Amino acid sequence: MCCIGYVSYLRSSEVLEDEARQYSWQIIEQVNTHVGYYVNDFEISILKTINDPVINALTKIGSREELEASGMADNVKQVLRQAAYSRSDVSNITVVLDNIRTFDVWTAPSVLAAKDIQHEYWYGTVSKGYEFKIFTRVIMIDDRREQVISIARRLISPQTLQPIGMIVVDVNFKRFQEIAEKVTIGRTGYMYILDSEGRYVYHPNLGSLGLPAEFENLPNILTNESGSFVTASGPKRLLTYAHSSFLGWTLVTSIPYAELLQGTAYIRHTIFLTVCLTLLVAAILGIGLGSSIIRPVKKLARYTRRVEAGDFSGSVELESKDEIGMLTHSFNRMVGRLKDLLDEVYFSKLRETELALRQREIELKALQSQMNPHFLYNSLETIRGMALEQSADSISDIAGSLARLLRYNLKMTSQTVSLKEELYYAEVYLRIQGFRFEDKLQVEIEVPEWAQKQPIVRFSLQPLVENCIVHGIEPALGITRIRITAFEEGANVLVVMIKDTGMGIPEEKLREIRQSLLDKDIMHGGPSIGIVNVHRRIQYLFGEDFGLTIDSQLERGSVVQIRLPLTVAVEERGSQDV
Repeated sequence: MCCIGYVSYLRSSEVLEDEARQYSWQIIEQVNTHVGYYVNDFEISILKTINDPVINALTKIGSREELEASGMADNVKQVLRQAAYSRSDVSNITVVLDNIRTFDVWTAPSVLAAKDIQHEYWYGTVSKGYEFKIFTRVIMIDDRREQVISIARRLISPQTLQPIGMIVVDVNFKRFQEIAEKVTIGRTGYMYILDSEGRYVYHPNLGSLGLPAEFENLPNILTNESGSFVTASGPKRLLTYAHSSFLGWTLVTSIPYAELLQGTAYIRHTIFLTVCLTLLVAAILGIGLGSSIIRPVKKLARYTRRVEAGDFSGSVELESKDEIGMLTHSFNRMVGRLKDLLDEVYFSKLRETELALRQREIELKALQSQMNPHFLYNSLETIRGMALEQSADSISDIAGSLARLLRYNLKMTSQTVSLKEELYYAEVYLRIQGFRFEDKLQVEIEVPEWAQKQPIVRFSLQPLVENCIVHGIEPALGITRIRITAFEEGANVLVVMIKDTGMGIPEEKLREIRQSLLDKDIMHGGPSIGIVNVHRRIQYLFGEDFGLTIDSQLERGSVVQIRLPLTVAVEERGSQDV
């Protein structure tokens, strides 16, 4: 509300100031129009006087002697008096022949002859053409000083078309004063008029008429068409001005700035009182409402700290049936249930954690134990000895290779080995199968040296290669190729790919294998147990993001990918690649 009040106050101040400017410009425009019509009427009267035959003949006089010989001085004076008497607001009319003689309505001829009006400040500023000049001055009429508005125009010789004198009509200043005084600008504002040279044509203080104006930004006022500004020196006043191109005057209105702010002061006080009363009422209502909310919330908070410390005894007293009461009731019920379930949840969680750890360890050992038939190893050693005694080298090689595989599986030093070692025993198994399939089986192994240092789950390649032979080579009639490669996938994954060109896996069987990789319990045995065994051991050792993926197309072969975390350093891979 304070922000709204402040913005409202500033905006109202701006609006009042703009309205004052607009009002002042409207007044200036009206005065300009009224004075323009008034002065234009006088200019028409001047043109009539100039076109009078007597004044027209006077402009043809070339010297004082010629003027005296013509005897037209009295006629000129009569013409001027008639023109002056035709309007009550004309104080005097003066005709000047440069360096010859001056005529007016009131002054005696002896005085006129000696009068040098050409030396007054305004005389040289009158245009030498047909333009009029308007200014203020003081004239003497019957031994009294009178302030007048003078309208002057050059007299042009009809013979030489050069300026030879001046005609000046002096208008009673009271008429201008009456016009200006009728203008009301606020309560204490006023208006004054400047001529093109910055002298006062009208000022409330008549003693300033004809004097140069002295206030800031005077050059801008005289040159700009219109504008307004607030004075910086002295008492602040709002000055609004507009230039009249017809009169050559600048009308200026002046309003005390404090007077403009009186309206905003009322608005400011009203806004201030409204804000204070509203905040007071809001504070009273807020205290009452807040206490009704905070008191039960504080009780609930104190009891919450007790529950946090482990004290589940007691409950929070219900004081109302509103949202706070509903919250308190729900909290009491929750604490009661927590109290009942705390011991059960705590101890069951410990038992669950312990059982999970034991189950993980037992399952891993069970997976490994499936690959440890000790009695087969001993039997194969016996067969190999008998084959050597009978010179059956093929049987001896098969038995020896199978014995090495079993001895490798019986090692319990570590769950992982290097990919190089795993590839060696996969080749041993393939050599055994080579005795059976001879030319039907072709093996290609292309694994980079840096990848052969990658750790892999022990005895993981042999079951996958065995599946390639059982499901790919045995049903096929032609040659089957098994290709083992390894490559980097992304920045942190190594992929070992086993690809064969055998018969492939039917779509339904492929779906069963993929589902087995997701949820089959290896303790139950069954088909695809070798693949699931390898997949589970990889996930147990490296995480859920790694393991096996299988793709296959019927009669086009199968692809098994082993995804492992990449542990070989980048520098080592780069140097070996080069």
